[in-house]
Amino acid sequence: MSPKLTIMVAFFLQPIAFGSWLPQIPGVQERLSLGPAELAMALLGLPTGILLMLPFAGQLVGRVGSRNTLIFGFPVFLALVPLPVAAPGLASLFFLLVLLGIGLSTIELGLNVEADVIEKRGTVSIMNRCHGFWSLGIMMGSLIGAGFLALQTSPFVAIGLLSLVLIPISVMVCRALPVHEAPVTEAQPRSSWRRPSPGILGISLFVFGITMTEGAVADWSAVYLKDVFATSGMATGMGYVVFALMVSVGRFVGDGAKERFGSVMLARVCLVFALSGMVVVVMAPVTPLVYLGLACVGLGVSVGFPLAVTAAADLGDRPAAENVAILSFIALLGFLVGPPMIGFVAEVLDLRSGLATLLPALLLSILLAGLLRPRRGA
Repeated sequence: MSPKLTIMVAFFLQPIAFGSWLPQIPGVQERLSLGPAELAMALLGLPTGILLMLPFAGQLVGRVGSRNTLIFGFPVFLALVPLPVAAPGLASLFFLLVLLGIGLSTIELGLNVEADVIEKRGTVSIMNRCHGFWSLGIMMGSLIGAGFLALQTSPFVAIGLLSLVLIPISVMVCRALPVHEAPVTEAQPRSSWRRPSPGILGISLFVFGITMTEGAVADWSAVYLKDVFATSGMATGMGYVVFALMVSVGRFVGDGAKERFGSVMLARVCLVFALSGMVVVVMAPVTPLVYLGLACVGLGVSVGFPLAVTAAADLGDRPAAENVAILSFIALLGFLVGPPMIGFVAEVLDLRSGLATLLPALLLSILLAGLLRPRRGA
């Protein structure tokens, strides 16, 4: 396979096992007898692990290279994925999600940096398509997880077997990536955490509302369908499947749309779809409208993060790996803030009100989309 196709396959493989965990969240909540606020606190573990690791992940990828990061990171990450479904209590669920977040942050940074290097050594944009394959992977994983629910299969055994199958395949794919002649980043002073520039801060704030929405849909869509609309079995997990499908559709057409309309216009139009879809989700009286709203949200947020990664890597004020790490660190605060905020609001009011808190964040992203305009000479 060509390097472009190889990195796309790696993006596809990475979230499959993780996606199969998402439909299991309502079952874990019920088994552990967790209220909305308690579940929100437990779900904080994943973004906490991501944020703890990202300051070091940028240096790691810069020193050992994105290819080596992926070869050794995939088995570790996949071994961690099945553990949260077997957590015996609230504290252990939080801790296991922290470990999973540490593995996730490292491997996702490696994927993004590798994709950026391959894109810059070619002649066409691939970042949106790479993330499109990621969305297809998490959609497939969510569909598999929903199938586990329908078959009443032990989630720990099922996700564990899925991870075991994926480990040798993913390592083989990552070993097929090209060996770069030099490290992905040039040698830099050890103080990699210099003060972030206004440019990277602005781009990170743009993507904040997008990642906040993505994290909220991942953590709460199944719970929302189960608790508010009394869905059961496969229908509970289908909300995220629909969302992920539309994310992948948007990302597969995103590179062409970016070339035709430009990053700024593309981002603004898509985010209007996301904002409108979230209004539908919050106000929907019946389940089909929730699916429709989630489809609009998925299409709307699809291109935001890939566009932000490219814009951050092109800033030129520091190595691409460092800027992407800073972007990820700040943007993933959305994953940190979103789930507990929704859970705490749901505890006081209801889950519809909790999801409505995403609307101002999406509006902020629309207003900041102009920061994606390409730099001269980039």
